[in-house]
Amino acid sequence: MDIVILSRKASLYSTRRLREAAVARGHDVRVVDYLRCYMDITSHRPRVLYQGEELHPDAIIPRIGASYTFYGTAVVRQFEMMGVFTVNESQAINRSRDKLRSTQLLARDGVGLPVTGFAHSTKDIDELISIAGGAPCVVKLVEGTQGVGVILAETKKAAQAVIEAFRGLDANILVQEFIKEAGGSDIRCIVVGNRVIATMKRQAAPGEFRSNLHRGGYAEKIKVTPEERTTAKRAAKTMGLNVAGVDILRSNHGPVVMEVNSSPGLEGIEGATSVDVAGRVIDFIEAHAKSGRQRDKGKG
Repeated sequence: MDIVILSRKASLYSTRRLREAAVARGHDVRVVDYLRCYMDITSHRPRVLYQGEELHPDAIIPRIGASYTFYGTAVVRQFEMMGVFTVNESQAINRSRDKLRSTQLLARDGVGLPVTGFAHSTKDIDELISIAGGAPCVVKLVEGTQGVGVILAETKKAAQAVIEAFRGLDANILVQEFIKEAGGSDIRCIVVGNRVIATMKRQAAPGEFRSNLHRGGYAEKIKVTPEERTTAKRAAKTMGLNVAGVDILRSNHGPVVMEVNSSPGLEGIEGATSVDVAGRVIDFIEAHAKSGRQRDKGKG
């Protein structure tokens, strides 16, 4: 097959591993910077062009950065209009990137979540903090990613100050229950084709509550419970994602989903588990791309 990986840099670990896995299986693979793609939006003959050449692969693997979601998903959508198979569809990527929307959809489907509040007016700050169970609580930017814009407010006054500051910048924020019993760790589950194929525990660095590996955390292989496995699969399905990284906390009231990532990094999970995640993604493409089985599975 002819496969295009939509990525800003061919040298990134995840991009490189996906390319290697596809080449090893005999496919023609090309890494294309989606910000350099341009589109001919014409009825009956939509086109995607790159450096003067028309692209029409059998399948695409979107690796869309959070900062470029709008343009990146527009490129993915254009390929969809051309009938090209995409590992994750544009609508599903957009769902997962909007923390408010994704939280509402997960709640609707009964997936475990931290208690979460959302408001517009600063006059409702006290009630918002109360919804999240009071201080300490987590204040989170709706459009943040990789731990950016996530703050642990340890007192009510701190929470009030942070919320007022964000709202003063007209930033939309969520206020969430702080899961103290998680002890600064979370579980990353990689879901491919509605199967959990790899799991790891990420532990935050001392003095840090965010467990992101690039913030000094470390990862180790872990065995998840059947309930955690089911939660990860349900979260990915709710978003409509074929490939997802689902981040789960172990709380006193069961597993709760913190985030569903449509472009999960592969370096940490492959290093911790020795699972060939990139290969599993290519296997999924082989099983589904030529059959034409593609539709947005999410709702909302």
